Amino acid sequence: MTAEPTTTDDSTAGAGRQGGRSRSQLQRRRRIVQAAAALASRGGVEAMQMRTVAERAGVALGTLYRYFPSKMDLVVAVVSEELDLLEGSVERRPPRTDSPPGRTVEVLMRATRGLMREPELADALIRSLLLSDVRTDIGDRLAALLLRAAAGPDADLPEDDPRRIVVRALTSVWTMEMIEMLRGRATPEESQSRLEIAAARLLHDF
Repeated sequence: MTAEPTTTDDSTAGAGRQGGRSRSQLQRRRRIVQAAAALASRGGVEAMQMRTVAERAGVALGTLYRYFPSKMDLVVAVVSEELDLLEGSVERRPPRTDSPPGRTVEVLMRATRGLMREPELADALIRSLLLSDVRTDIGDRLAALLLRAAAGPDADLPEDDPRRIVVRALTSVWTMEMIEMLRGRATPEESQSRLEIAAARLLHDF
C-alpha cells in the first residue's frame, strides 16, 4: 500500500482547486476513521496503533497526525461516526412509541444494538471515552437526540430547563448499562427493562 508523501500540505490548495481539495480531505479523513474502527472492532483500542491505522488507510503517518493529533482524538472520531449513523437512523425512522420515556428507550436500544454488533469496538469506545481527557460533544449530541425523541423535533426548551438535565442523566444510566452488557453481567433485555424504569422515573414531567 503506497503511503502519501509527507510533504503534502492540504492547506496550500489554490482557489480554483479548493472544492476538490475539500472533498479529498473528507474522503481521506473517512478512510482513516474507517480503518481505525475496523482495527478496534478486532482488537480494541490497543489495536488502534497510529502507524497501523495509517498503513491500513493508505496515508502517511504525518498525514494521520495532521488529522488526529492523538489516538484519543481518533477514538472520538470513531464514536462520532457511530453517532452520525444513529442520528440518520432516527431521522429516517422516528421512534413510534407513544410515551416520551418509551421513545427515548427506543433510541437508546437502537444505539445499543448498533454498538453490540461489534463488541470489541463498543468496549473500546465506551472505555476510552470514560477515561478520555479529550473534550467532545458526544454526550451533548446523544442528549439532544433523546430530547428530540422525548419532547418532539420542534420543541424549543430553554438552556436552563431541568428536562435537559434529566435527559443527560438518562444517557449516564445507558452508559453504565452498556458497561454491564460488555462485561457479561447483563443481557440486552435486562438492560432495556432497567432503562424503561429509569426513563419512566426521570422523564415523568415531559
